[in-house]
This record gives sequence, C-alpha cells and structure tokens, in this order.
Amino acid sequence: MDKYEVLKHYYGYDTFREGQEMLIDSILDGQDTLGIMPTGAGKSICYQVPALVMNGITLVISPLISLMKDQVGALNQAGVHAAYLNSSLSYNQYCLALNYARQGRYQIIYVAPERLTTEEFLTFAKEANIAMISVDEAHCVSQWGQDFRPSYLKIVEFIDQLAVRPVVSAFTATATKEVQEDIVQILKLRKPRLLITGFDRNNLSYQVAKPADKYAYVSQYVKNNPDKSGIIYCLTRKSVEEVSNRLQREGVAVTRYHAGLSDDERRQNQDDFIYDTKPVMVATNAFGMGIDKSNVSYVIHYNMPKNIESYYQEAGRAGRDGEPAECILLYSGQDVIMNQFLIDQNRENEALDFEALEVVRKRDRERLKKMIYYCMTTDCLREYVLQYFGEQGEPYCGNCSNCLVEFEKMDITKATTAILTCVQECRERYGITIILDTVHGSKNAKLKQYRMDQNTQFGILEDYTIAKLRQIMDYLLHHGYLELSVSQYPVVQLGELAEDYLENGGMLLMKVPLEQEKKTPKVTKKKAHSEKAIDDTLFEQLREMRTKIAKEEKVPPYLVFADKTLVNMCSVLPKTKDSMLTVSGVGEVKYERYGERFLEIIKAYVG
Repeated sequence: MDKYEVLKHYYGYDTFREGQEMLIDSILDGQDTLGIMPTGAGKSICYQVPALVMNGITLVISPLISLMKDQVGALNQAGVHAAYLNSSLSYNQYCLALNYARQGRYQIIYVAPERLTTEEFLTFAKEANIAMISVDEAHCVSQWGQDFRPSYLKIVEFIDQLAVRPVVSAFTATATKEVQEDIVQILKLRKPRLLITGFDRNNLSYQVAKPADKYAYVSQYVKNNPDKSGIIYCLTRKSVEEVSNRLQREGVAVTRYHAGLSDDERRQNQDDFIYDTKPVMVATNAFGMGIDKSNVSYVIHYNMPKNIESYYQEAGRAGRDGEPAECILLYSGQDVIMNQFLIDQNRENEALDFEALEVVRKRDRERLKKMIYYCMTTDCLREYVLQYFGEQGEPYCGNCSNCLVEFEKMDITKATTAILTCVQECRERYGITIILDTVHGSKNAKLKQYRMDQNTQFGILEDYTIAKLRQIMDYLLHHGYLELSVSQYPVVQLGELAEDYLENGGMLLMKVPLEQEKKTPKVTKKKAHSEKAIDDTLFEQLREMRTKIAKEEKVPPYLVFADKTLVNMCSVLPKTKDSMLTVSGVGEVKYERYGERFLEIIKAYVG
C-alpha cells in the first residue's frame, strides 16, 4: 500500500493534516526528519504511516509506559500489529515479545530508552531489519528541554552499534530554538528536514484567573459542565488529595493520580478516566504524557506550572479531537514560592554533577519568570505563548481571557513611586506581603517588629485596596521595575528600570480590566460539538453504542471512534458501507468490526 491507501485503510482519513505529508515524504525519501507539531496535530501518523509503507521494523523510542500502551492499543485496534517493550512486562512477557519481533510479527515496536543498550535487545536489533528509528518526545534529549531525561542519551549509543544506520526521525510538541538545535546535534541527525507546523491550536481558549477561592472556582466550573471530561492539575500531592476528596464528597465522578499512589491504584484510576467511568481527573504533572484521550474538554491548572513548555503541553491535552476546549490557569503568588522551592530542591536529575545541576536550575529559574509574566500580562495570551516558541502571533486572538475583557488605563505613578521607595529604604530585605502591608499602613505586628512602620512610605497608599496593590506589584515585577530574588523565601528587589524611574520620574499607566474578576467563573454553555445542524439525540445514541462496544472489548471508547467521528456520522447520515467509509475516522478495519452496528442505528433513526 502507498501512503494514501495506508491512511484510508487503517485510519479512515482521506487527506493528511497540515505538515503531515511533507514529514512522511521526507522519511520515505530516506531523509532524517525533525517535526515540531503541537499536541493533537497528529504527530504519530507522521511516523506510523511511513512505518507501514517501508520494508522493515520501525522502533519508536518513547519515555512513558502510558504513552506506549495507548499508542499500541490504538494501532492494534486499527488492525496494525504493534508491541511495546518496557518495564511493565514481566521477564517472560518481554522475551516472548522479542521472539515475536524476531519472527517479523510486528511492523512497529515501541521501546523505552533504558532498554536500548541491554544485551537482549541489542542482540535482537543487530539481527533485525530496522528501517526507521523514531524518537517521540524528542525534547527529552536536551538539558534545555522542560523534561530532560539522561536515558535519552543512550539513543545515539544504540544507533552507533547497528550494522546499518536506519532513517532517524524525531518529533515533539515543545521545542524552543535551543532545544531544536540540541535535538539535531545530540541525535546526530544527518542534514535533517525540519518542519515546524506552528504552535497554535485554534480550538483552545486560554484563560488566566486569580480567584480568591480556587476551590470554589473549580467546584462551580465542574458542576456547570457535568457532561464533560477534564483534567485538574495540582502542584502537590496534598492538593490533589484535597481537591479530589472535596469534589467526590460533592458527588462528582472524579479520580486522582500522583506518584504517592501504588502502581495498581494509579493504573486503575487512569483507566477509570480513559474509559469515562470517572471523567474528571485531579492529578500532579506525573499524569498525562502519552494519554491520547480525545474528548478532554477542559484542563484547569489549580496552580501555576514551572514553565511555559509544561503548561503548553499539559493544557494541550484538551481538545485533541479538534472540538472547542478551555485551558484555565488559576494563579496566586503562593504558586511562585512553591515553584521556586521545587526548583531549588530539584531531584529529577540526580544523575547530573553539581555544575550541570546548577546550569539546569538557572535555566529553570529563567523559565519560571516567563511563566509568571504569562500570568501577569494584559496582552493576548495566545500571542505570548507563540512568541515564546519563536512564532509571530496576532495581538488579538479573540479567544483568550485578555482579548475578551475590556481594559482601561490606570495612572499608577504615585503607587509605583511609593512601592519602589519602600523597597529601596528597607534595603531589599522583605517579601511582597510586608512591602504591600507597609505602603497600605497595615496594623500587622510584624511591621513593628521589622520597624517598617517607620518607613517613610508607611500608609501612603492606604486608599488603595490590597487587591489593587497586588495588581500594581504584579505589573512592576512583569515590566522590570521590580524582581523577586531566587530563594526559598523570595524578597522584592529593585529591577533594571527602578533606578532611572526613581531619579527621573514620569507618568506610568497600567491596563486594568473595566470589571473586576468575580470569585466564581462565568460559564457559557457550549455545544457538545462544533459541526452545525447535528441532532443531539442521534449523537447520544451513537455514543451509547460506542460505550457498549468499548465495555465488550475492554478498550477506551475513543479507540472505537472519536467524538469527532460520531459527529461526522450525524452530519453524513450514511446508509451503506461505501457512504460510511466516507466518514472521517472510519477505515476498512474499523468498519468490519463496528460499522454495521452504527449503520443500523442511523438507518433506524432516519427511517
């Protein structure tokens, strides 16, 4: 089969998405290839399609067990023989899988990087006809990536030991220019063809909220969206437990995931989420990479992540089916302190020596600053993310919380002078709360203890609310008038622009929302799907059939058919096999397995 026949037969699509065909052609031409594509853009097809066209085995190097399990499950469901080799297999299972591989049963094999240089796998690889090695989540090879894994450095060592060097392809959703250069250099890609399809996901709306009560916000949002599946990310295990327990007591079908749970419980909870038994997942960032659940309608970050890359990747788990989805980040100053503490206590890269670890920490602190600025900016959030990854966006996207809010200009000259002078007089020794309490004239006992009640700026801004002063403080931090020290207990320091401002003065204006943010989210009910003129009754009947089949075959519902495919069925209303095969996502294999059962429902409904 050629690439088009493979696409239709196994995946049920008539055309490739943007960038996919160029990457596939590059691989089929025998060219090393690097693809930078956003989550949900169809990276896996870019190496799976050529793997099914080429003569030989494709090894896909992947960092997480969940990713491999999900991808292999989807391939087997589509009629492709595939397997994975990782620590989840017993020794006997591992040996059996290798024997099947030697017999040529698998066209695609997913393997953990740690397995590459083991004696058993090397023996197999040296004898096998390996047509391609594809490195998924390729940013893991770079110390400048947000998820550096020393085990990824074994990849080049492995390739160098093969008798014949295969085509090497690499894919990731998150790579700045430095990371792209690292991938090419460390993997020793030979004159690679690079394609960046763009980081924008038009179906995602981005929001930053600063509610006084985060839990109340989340609880209200989940209750207003009872029929939707979503992920709530928390920074700590303690927060995961607290949020999930409270939601459960309120009757929400919720589960949880963090590293403190047993392997069996994590596996069960993940399955409950994937199978839609419990459609709401509360988790730390230990959850999600490789989870290909297509119908996640929202991702809420209960705490600010430590960098833009992590946020982009985690938020990108929403709307993988192309349907409208919401990405909401709940920000508070405590998140900054917690992230700085986690960076200082970095235990993720214990294999690195002290100097290398300091380089990683310095890099992480800089990226944390960019994440904080994202939460503080009044400019377009989408444009901010795109510019971070080196892509030019529009100043107005119309689909983020900043673009959808009207702003006015507020004169903050007096407040700025007072805050900067206060910081200067106390010799940059205190944190945000002490500084703001001082200029506000608080009766806090600590102020007397620190003699801040004797500061010339004490009480000079008593007419301002603390909330407004925090807004101004955020602005000054974001725009370089102030900065926070990098330590377990950050103190406010004068920034690059402070000296000139204090000497020369000048008017300073800040954009502020015309209406203050409410404590609970304003929720607008959205349609369950994006296509027009779809009968919801038929859609629900098709979903019920999908759920029934999924339970019979013990697979996640989206592996039977994605929501988008069911929506397309409602639009096309097929009555024959040929018309059913025109539905996006229905290939020959899936039609033979399920097609008739869905046709019967549609024919009965149409009459």
